[in-house]
Amino acid sequence: MTMPIPGSEVFSSRPVDPDELARSLPSGLPVHTVTQEQIDALDPLTYEVVRHRLWSVTDEMGEALKRMSGSPIVTDANDFDFAISDELGQEVQVGLYNTMLVGAVDLAIYWTLRHRAENPGIEAGDMFLCNDPWVGGGLHQNDVIVYQPVFHDGKLFAWTSAIAHQPDLGGVGLGSFSPAAQDVFSESLPTPPIKVVRGGQLQRDVADVWVRRSRVPMLVGLDLRAKIGANNVGGERLHALIDQYGADTVKAVMKRMMSDAESRLRSKLTALPDGSWTATGYQDQSHEGDRDLHKITVTTTKTGDRLTFDFTGTDPQAGVINCTYAGMRGGVMLALLPILANDIPWSAGGLMRCFDLVTEEGTLNNATFPAAVGRGPIGPAWLTGSLVAECLSQMLDRDLELGKNVQATCCGTWDTAVIAGLDERGEQPAPFLSIMMEPMAGGYGARPHADGVDTGGLFCIPMGRVPDVEMTEFLYPVLTLWRREEPDSGGPGRHRGGLGASLAITPHGTSLPMGLVLASAGKAVAQNAGLSGGHPGNSGLDVVARQSRVAEILASGRMPSSLEEISETLEPGQNYASSYLAPGEVFSMTWQGGGGYGDPLARDPEAVARDLREEKITEAAALSVYGVVVRDGAVDAPATEAERARLREVRRERSRVTGETRGTADLASVKRIDDNLVEVGPDVACGHCGEILGGTADTGPLALAVYDGAPTDAGPQIIATAADYVDTAVVFRQYSCPSCWTALSSAVVPADHPDHATTLGRLTVTTG
Repeated sequence: MTMPIPGSEVFSSRPVDPDELARSLPSGLPVHTVTQEQIDALDPLTYEVVRHRLWSVTDEMGEALKRMSGSPIVTDANDFDFAISDELGQEVQVGLYNTMLVGAVDLAIYWTLRHRAENPGIEAGDMFLCNDPWVGGGLHQNDVIVYQPVFHDGKLFAWTSAIAHQPDLGGVGLGSFSPAAQDVFSESLPTPPIKVVRGGQLQRDVADVWVRRSRVPMLVGLDLRAKIGANNVGGERLHALIDQYGADTVKAVMKRMMSDAESRLRSKLTALPDGSWTATGYQDQSHEGDRDLHKITVTTTKTGDRLTFDFTGTDPQAGVINCTYAGMRGGVMLALLPILANDIPWSAGGLMRCFDLVTEEGTLNNATFPAAVGRGPIGPAWLTGSLVAECLSQMLDRDLELGKNVQATCCGTWDTAVIAGLDERGEQPAPFLSIMMEPMAGGYGARPHADGVDTGGLFCIPMGRVPDVEMTEFLYPVLTLWRREEPDSGGPGRHRGGLGASLAITPHGTSLPMGLVLASAGKAVAQNAGLSGGHPGNSGLDVVARQSRVAEILASGRMPSSLEEISETLEPGQNYASSYLAPGEVFSMTWQGGGGYGDPLARDPEAVARDLREEKITEAAALSVYGVVVRDGAVDAPATEAERARLREVRRERSRVTGETRGTADLASVKRIDDNLVEVGPDVACGHCGEILGGTADTGPLALAVYDGAPTDAGPQIIATAADYVDTAVVFRQYSCPSCWTALSSAVVPADHPDHATTLGRLTVTTG
């Protein structure tokens, strides 16, 4: 079902012009405004003091939520966020938590001002609740926002908001993930903005309706009150700030914060050359039983001080791997905040003025109602962010200073596993439900100057954490057999991607099978791409060990360390599946590391030897991917030089060359494109050997050596077999310099992946 239901358009979010919104507000809702003269009159000291006070308010709201919540999603994983917005909903200050949510919060407030201002009205002491992804506030139904208007002297002054992922809000699947869903009616019910607090009092009828839908009503009810409490803290602190400095001063600071963020980002963009970069990625499978690949593509264009993200060509919405406009916008913010605005205060309302979104409705990252969107933030929105990050990194890599922010793709996706069943450890058996939060320890992508951070976290949640193993075992009837970093999981490169990790659990304290729901991506096609010839990180892998020997092994006093010693019956989990885990069986999930940066054959051999000693890579990877020979813990330099020469010869023998080179350039005066390519006058050349690969003004492909081979040719980090998940042929595609055989681009992609990389390096650039 892909056609919009008549009447559903009222619940959709769209780009909003704040000036037009202000003019459309009813006269019965007066708002507090300031003039440009008042903003310009701010003295620097007052501005900085008030600005930092506003920042501290969001931190206090975060602490309040964590202290009141009982959900490990909040208390441990920090999967939530906050915002202070101006009277129109523009985000003045956001928290350092789930940055994808930043792209959705203001949309819910805009919608509320348009559709709730007169009936039921917006008044002091009110709070609204929303989990409708088409309205905004969150990216799927489990993202629930509670937000309040803040009034001063009878005028709407600002908004505060608190949003967090809920463990379960009903629907067919455990944790509200329904792997087989074909529309939203198989998922949790989307609730448009509804007044949950009126005149400072929680509306018990609304609260009862809210928690009734959940399999874990006590947790959901507690989180509802925690968000209300966090908003109370935000409102109280704002009123105190107004009392101290005056309403006009505080509002002027809020407006200037957004203007300053906007002007600083525009200045940064102006300093970069104009250009266009394209990236394409895939979701492998769209729902339970599907075996297709589904494409998201973006062309990022920088013109002057403005960016345009054009998603034209993205595949139609399908299965559960869709997100709404809010999710697409959240994906863009996931990339923009850390890459372009890492040194700019996160006044998102100002930063979002610097880009435009071009998108077709009814596609994977702009799905129309009633598409299934349960996988929204951790599927299409995340992939959208990864592709935008890839384009922005290519743009920044041309500048030595701004290139410090370049980063290959991080872990690429969230590997979802939900378990639920009956906990029989207490006097009375009790139902339980848990989302395994361990994949918070994803690997960060490598940079031009440094390796990625091993199990460093998620790109979209700077403050994210993994839960404590003992707390997980205390809360749920499971025993953790291991949780460890996995060698070779970081993408090989001149700088290595950060390692991912794995977890293995077995039921402990229950005599009944527990339900197991899986939802993930990146098993057949890489989600964690490398840059400048760096290889992707590892593929994800979920496995259930049936007919296991785990009970006998534990009874003997040993702790198992591999699936192979546990069972010969290893059942790989599909990307989307509803399954079970019985007592005596073992579930293992391996999540992803970051992509590599630069040609692995250019990595310092001593760094390879160090990685080998620290068990970050295996001997097989050291030799076959990095070409480093280590004997008795030390690098054999002559043997390493010979092995690397042999591997370059292998590249020569297996590749086909597209186009013709044009001779050798003088590399004395060049402009950087990336780790390998340079501009020499009107030409694009290899920065290592000087071979001219084409012209910057040409429209045809560069002269490159191209190789398509088995995905495992990327290295031992490719641990899943693509044919287990999709019917499409998947290859390791590598582009090399046809003279010195340096790797320029390396990826695990479908065989019909567009040849973006053949025009790599021009002022109008496209990359794969």
